[in-house]
Amino acid sequence: MKRYTGRTFVLELVMILAGLLIATPLYVLINLAVRGRTETRSPLQPTRYPTLHNFTVAWEQAGLASALGYSLLITVVSSALIVTVSAFASYPLARVVKRWSRITFVVILFGLMVPIQLGALPLYQTMRDAGLLGTPWSLIIFYVGSQVPFTVFLYVGFLRALPVDFEQAALIDGCNSFQAFWYVVLPALRPVTSTVIVLNAITVWNDFFTPLLYLSGTGAQTMPVAISTFASQYFTDWGVVFAGITIAIAPVLLFYLVLQRYIINGFAGGLKG
Repeated sequence: MKRYTGRTFVLELVMILAGLLIATPLYVLINLAVRGRTETRSPLQPTRYPTLHNFTVAWEQAGLASALGYSLLITVVSSALIVTVSAFASYPLARVVKRWSRITFVVILFGLMVPIQLGALPLYQTMRDAGLLGTPWSLIIFYVGSQVPFTVFLYVGFLRALPVDFEQAALIDGCNSFQAFWYVVLPALRPVTSTVIVLNAITVWNDFFTPLLYLSGTGAQTMPVAISTFASQYFTDWGVVFAGITIAIAPVLLFYLVLQRYIINGFAGGLKG
């Protein structure tokens, strides 16, 4: 057993302080979200008379119900397509040791180097010519195309760290390449899959510029856009504004907390590769 030393105590103290530092903004957010309009105490002081009225006002007057449904639809479909395309594309890139595989992988990684804003105008024109503006498909196609390179990069790093013994055993037993991937490799990709789902879901959920651009002039809007218009309208009532922000971050925060163990395992596996 390792002895409890002074160095261990210092490390624990530093981690506690870091945890408190990270938790402070979340505490301030919730503290102000449940604070009445007449209370003028410091944001760090606990609210004397907490109320849920701010959440009711934010939900009803900001149209957060429709925005929440729209954001969930776009996030879930985009994340599912990103994971499916990237997982199937990464398997041959990681297992086939030929020149075309290395070249294809490098070409895909070039997608990480191109700023999204550089192609904002031609992408907008393409979506307009295709008749997709104002629909969720414009955002879904955009997110899939922009996030696949990063996701492929994570999948390939994780796959290269996995031994090929089980796949070879499945091939010897009569499985084809697809069956070996589906029944042997894909279950082993669960940690990194959880990682890429959460990372992509957070990116899609928090994006403000693209929904504002592609859904402008329509009644549809995502949570960040709805919160921005609501905050500008009710900027003097900070309790309502913070309540709306709390509603916006709650789903993705809960999703992250549920999958955090798999996220850590996914990053650890990728780093080993």
